[in-house]
Amino acid sequence: MIGAGYGRTGTLSLKAALERLGFGPCHHMTEMQRPGQLDAWLAKTRGEPVAWETLFSGYRSCVDWPSAAYWREAAEHYPNAKVVLSVRDPKGWVASMRATILDQHARQDSPPLRLMLRASRALGTGMAKFADMTERLPEIRDFPGLSDEELVAAFERHTREVIAAIPPERLLVFEVRQGWEPLCGFLGVPVPDEPFPRVNDTAAFSASARRMMLRLMVRR
Repeated sequence: MIGAGYGRTGTLSLKAALERLGFGPCHHMTEMQRPGQLDAWLAKTRGEPVAWETLFSGYRSCVDWPSAAYWREAAEHYPNAKVVLSVRDPKGWVASMRATILDQHARQDSPPLRLMLRASRALGTGMAKFADMTERLPEIRDFPGLSDEELVAAFERHTREVIAAIPPERLLVFEVRQGWEPLCGFLGVPVPDEPFPRVNDTAAFSASARRMMLRLMVRR
């Protein structure tokens, strides 16, 4: 199962839901902490030939960046895989991006973060690799320089492109607030007798990002 939706469209909740439905492990940006993942995706963003079977080794599904930046390639490589395009109100997505991912990007210019990145590059640890990988991701690398209106336009363009490229029978356009029913119907599995996962709000994102960066600071 391939997730084509941008980050901050409920992708971590979707990851948890897919794993609950038996489509796990599910790849997500949080998986960059696992051995080998960061080096493989950094190579991919540099344009090096990295097999999808290497990038997704051990995974049954993927959502979020970095894989969502390559949704078209992944969908072509796995022609039998279904595709879920997670969406939300574009203006709400921009507000969430400003409060989380774009805020984290801006912090890289602060003196403490610049010092940590220099130390990470000197030591060859994961923090600098992560920053380099995310700055090379297609489309996303341009986001920090865009206005709110331009970000809305980019989000809406991405939605149109996915809908135009993927056959309707293979695609689900999905908002996590819709819950289990459309997702389970699309995947052909029973609806669980439990609430749909709701994780990774802005506060949770910030705390999780700090923990991840600290781990990557010392991990090669």
